[in-house]
Amino acid sequence: MSQWEFSNELDELKRQQLYRSRQLIDSPQGAKVEIEGALFDNFSSNDYLGLANHPSVVKAFQQAAEKYGVGSGSAHLICGHSHEHHALEEELAEFTGRQRALVFSTGYMANIGAIAALVQKGDDVFQDKLNHASLIDGGKISGAQVKRFSHGDMNRLRQLLEKSSAQKKLVVSDGVFSMDGDEAKINELATLAEQASAMLMIDDAHGFGVIGKHGGGLLEKYDLSQQQVPILMATFGKGLGTSGAFIAGSEELIETLIQRARTYVFTTAMPPAIMAATRQSLKICQQESWRREKLSSLVARFRQGAEQLGLSLMPSETPIQPVILGSNKAVMSASSYLKERNILVAAIRHPTVKKSSERLRITLSATHTESQVDALLLALEGAVC
Repeated sequence: MSQWEFSNELDELKRQQLYRSRQLIDSPQGAKVEIEGALFDNFSSNDYLGLANHPSVVKAFQQAAEKYGVGSGSAHLICGHSHEHHALEEELAEFTGRQRALVFSTGYMANIGAIAALVQKGDDVFQDKLNHASLIDGGKISGAQVKRFSHGDMNRLRQLLEKSSAQKKLVVSDGVFSMDGDEAKINELATLAEQASAMLMIDDAHGFGVIGKHGGGLLEKYDLSQQQVPILMATFGKGLGTSGAFIAGSEELIETLIQRARTYVFTTAMPPAIMAATRQSLKICQQESWRREKLSSLVARFRQGAEQLGLSLMPSETPIQPVILGSNKAVMSASSYLKERNILVAAIRHPTVKKSSERLRITLSATHTESQVDALLLALEGAVC
């Protein structure tokens, strides 16, 4: 493709207000971030528990970096698998009530690697239409036939499963949907999968650490066993505030992924220091339940205020609180209005969400204050009301 054609395509993205830009952050992640010398109330981060800059997590990282250096040096199956990787996997397995866990470099790599390792041409994969892109891409890469059902439509999923003659059937769903903030109908998913002799995979990236008495996510909240949900994926870069991801399940599942998941076999392992930081973050997640309690309180405060303003909310009780505005122009204008008032809120546009559902994606953290939430609501009144 010539430079001229690139230029035309980029100009068209700008014309449609779909052009994406990066912001240079000059501070740690937190309830406030620094951009170009100014402080902003940060309602865009997935650092739900406020652990990304927690002193003891930072200290664990620093101590491990002094011991192991800053890089793992190789893939897990060569010489990149450290004590920190192994210890974290054992702790994750115990925490989630699964036999074993396996650490991946990113959630994207975990999802596409697992799906492509478990199913292939001739198999069927059933996906909620609002699943994360990594789950959709994993289905495509696998070569299996991908059958998608409308968001949360269990009747349609049942029909698709009944019509399937594939020997291997894999049902895949987000736990908490990243753009809407609602929970999957996880009990129904487990029942339908069991009835159809299908395997169920749940991506609980946005629930892990945040939901459940101890932060175990949706599977803890609904007390679902390894047999009911054989494949659990979750990430470290959200509730735990670090980086990376894992899959937990049976001994046989994890061994299969070690042997066959290309995104595990053929990539350099995460630095041991990040694994050490994540181990500390996991301890804090379990010990400091007040973080989840405060987060729930802030979510309720925001929703009550937003409803009083007449804002168009989604049915979400999680830290993800989308405000639907319905056009690229509207969300870009509102996001700019908020930024001018030192409030950072992401404008989410098509194709990340379907047309006419463009939104401000507001995310809350346990480190936000009530006054910050009130200031956000006041600014939203001027931006969209």
